[in-house]
Amino acid sequence: MSEQAYAEVERLWPRWGIDVDGTALDLTTEFGGIPVVLEIGFGLGEATAAMARADPGTGILAIDVHTPGVARLLARIETWGLTNVRVAHGDAMDLVRDRLAPGSLAGVRVFFPDPWPKNRHTKRRLVRTDFVALLATRLAPGGYVHAATDWADYAVQMREVLDAEPLLSNDFGAELGGTAPRPDDRPLTKFERAGLDRGHEVADFVYRRR
Repeated sequence: MSEQAYAEVERLWPRWGIDVDGTALDLTTEFGGIPVVLEIGFGLGEATAAMARADPGTGILAIDVHTPGVARLLARIETWGLTNVRVAHGDAMDLVRDRLAPGSLAGVRVFFPDPWPKNRHTKRRLVRTDFVALLATRLAPGGYVHAATDWADYAVQMREVLDAEPLLSNDFGAELGGTAPRPDDRPLTKFERAGLDRGHEVADFVYRRR
């Protein structure tokens, strides 16, 4: 990333950045009392910013490990005048475990996470038993987990892991096929478009906190 981009992150971070520093985060104070959704892995942030602009009554706490994407999203927040987005840079597990209180989230979005397609790498996938169990505790009753992937074997894993979490129930159970229809409010990202161009089918899953 260019020096200019790093400089932009440093300039904008004090206004919209959330440090993954292990201290408790008061989402009510940070977002002014509106419900907050955690978005894990936002790429370059185009879909995140578009959803935030379309739904200003929902706060979005967006986290990613890639600095260039953080810079892009911060720039969009400033350019579009968004007030309902905060950006974290780092490991989502650390953020959820150490900074977010139980029952504090209205939802969690995990859109097209890295599929780690090689067999020896699948253990690195984000949607796994331990992390889903942690996420479920951070959801308020009725809060949701919405996950999407265009990799068929990852879709199978997602559903198995989400089905096995006792705090969650599938909004689109076996009688409805298990997968959710593609939501109109999720913009088509370059990752989704690339998957469709490869002939992949996209699977959406929506599970709700009991």
